[in-house]
This record gives sequence, structure tokens and C-alpha cells, in this order.
Amino acid sequence: IDWTFFFYAWEISGKYPEILDDPEKGEEAGKLFKDANLMLDRIIAGKLLKANGTLAFQPAASTEDDSITVYADDTRNSEIFRVPTLRQQRKKEQTSHYYALSDFIAPEGSGIDDYIGFFAVTGGIGAEELSAEYMSEGDDYSAIMAKILADRLAEAFAEVLHEETRRSLWGYSPDEELGIKDLLAVKYRGIRPAPGYPPCPVHNDKRLYFPLLKAEAAAGISLTESNMMMPAASVSGYFFSHPESLYYSVGRIMKDQVQDYAGRAEISIEEAEKRLATILAYEPGQEE
Repeated sequence: IDWTFFFYAWEISGKYPEILDDPEKGEEAGKLFKDANLMLDRIIAGKLLKANGTLAFQPAASTEDDSITVYADDTRNSEIFRVPTLRQQRKKEQTSHYYALSDFIAPEGSGIDDYIGFFAVTGGIGAEELSAEYMSEGDDYSAIMAKILADRLAEAFAEVLHEETRRSLWGYSPDEELGIKDLLAVKYRGIRPAPGYPPCPVHNDKRLYFPLLKAEAAAGISLTESNMMMPAASVSGYFFSHPESLYYSVGRIMKDQVQDYAGRAEISIEEAEKRLATILAYEPGQEE
């Protein structure tokens, strides 16, 4: 569990474990930490939450238009879908490179047989029921705590699954030996970006790989109409193994890139603007 983000959820900023000794925030943080661990003990003893996950590794190649082609099998003759990634646009002073996630997959025709991973995990099966039980008892504090812990357990599950992916399931870093501190500091090779976050801000991309993962049947994770995951305490995304892969922010984009994305995603400009609403550098309907 990354306890730093547990405290953020309670609107207490500061790194764990240092936050526990903070002269201003330490007392409150310490009480939350103690209560959280007591609840975790109850969850474990009573098997009150269930964690499910599913993952897949598929042959893949990047294309010149910043997309990632995902193939059905190693013959690479049958395409399942394409992920239209977005490239950074804002002018940089320190580097001449503008990233897109497709940079971290070997190009078509390169002679390199590359792969991409997809995953979906949840630590929240039973969380709504547990929270509702506390609410019925008038214990709002414990109801909120249960949901926050479920979120942290889902993120912890993703961390564990990523470690197993690197060391054995995919196995591109079989000799990796990292402690929890280094794991949480992302000292390993590869990344696991999630749709809706800065490198890949389009939540709708989950609809590309959820059928491949059989996420609902295999793990009990479904998507709402607005592409949010249920149970809410769930995490999904991609695994990239490229040794130079890194996290970054796409940033704001203009109309030309929206038009390009719409063409690759085979959707209207209006639908593209809707999907990309959080990163548009202009008002929809405006000329560039």
C-alpha cells in the first residue's frame, strides 16, 4: 500500500512515513493510520473484501501516425484494434523530443517482435456493501475509510501484478530485486499508464481492451456509460516494457491534433472533442 496517497485521500499532504512525525499533521495522520490498520485487520479476518484481476500480453507494433496496432497472435496477420495515442505539442526548452506512448512500442517493419500488456484489477468487491453497513450504523467515518482502503488495495494489487509481470509473467526483468520504497518510487523498467491519466487522457480507450481481457466475466469489473469502472476501487491500463519508457503529460492540444485523433479513432470531431475535453486548448466550436 502506498500510504502517502492514503493520506492525500483524507486531504493531508505529506510523504509517508515522515508525515507521522510532522509537528502539525502527525497526530491526525497517526490516528488515521492506526484506524486504517485496525480496519484492514477486520477485513482480512472476515474476508470482507475480494480482489480480482485479469491481464493479457499481445503482439503489437507502432505506426507512423502515432497509433499502436494490437494483433491477435504471433503471426501478426490479424489486427484486433488500434490505440490512437496522443503526442505532446507544447514547445519545450530543455528537450527536442515530444512523447507519445507509441514511441515505446517497436515500429512496424522494424524486425522487432514487440508486445504490449493490458490489465484490470479491483480490490473493491464487497466495498460498497461494507461501506453501506457502516452507514446504516451511523458510522460515516468508517464508511469512508472502507472505500479509501479499497482504493488503496486496488492500487497495491496493480503494483504487485506489475512486479510479477516484469519478473515472471512477461519476464523482461527476471532478476529485479526491489524493496517497497523503490517500487513505489518507480525504480523499475517499464510503465503502466492508465486511461484518464496524463500520458493517455482518453477514458474511452478502456473499451478497446476490456473485451480482450474479458474483464467483467474474469474479474467482475465493468464499465459505466461514462467509461468509469465498477467496482469504483479498480485500476486498469497498459504495460510497456521499453527500457526508456517514462511517465509524462500530453498537455493541451489544438484543433489539428483533435482532427488527426478523430480520423484515427474513426469518430466525428464532436465525439473527439468530447473524449478530449479535459485537454483541449480551445473551446469546442471555436476555430483554431
